Amino acid sequence: MSDDLHAAGAPSVGPEQAVALVQDGALVVDVREHHEWRAGHADDALHLPLASLADRLHELPRDRRLVCVCRSGGRSGAAADALHRAGFEVWNLAGGMSAWADRSLPVVDDSGRPGVVV
Repeated sequence: MSDDLHAAGAPSVGPEQAVALVQDGALVVDVREHHEWRAGHADDALHLPLASLADRLHELPRDRRLVCVCRSGGRSGAAADALHRAGFEVWNLAGGMSAWADRSLPVVDDSGRPGVVV
C-alpha cells in the first residue's frame, strides 16, 4: 500500500495478514454489536462496539498495533480510520469475521467453544 493511501486512512489487510500481525503482537479489536460478539469472535480479541469507540479509546494500548474487525469490513473500516486519525497504528480486516471464518481461522463464543459469525 502506498504512503499516500496510508496517510488518507487506515490500510486494510486480509485474514492471513491479520494473523501475521497478531502473531507479531497486534490486538484484534472487534467493533460489532454484543449479540454478534457473543455468537463468535476471534480468540483473544477485545470487544469494543463501534458506538462505544470514542468513549473507550483509553482502553486501547498506544504501544501495540491494532486490527479492527466487524462482520464484513465496513464498520471496522470506519473504526480503523477513526483510530488512525487518533494516532493509533491500525489496520482494517477486509471482509471482516466472515473472511476470517471462511479461511477456517478460529472463531469462539463467549464460553470459549467453537462459535459462529452472525
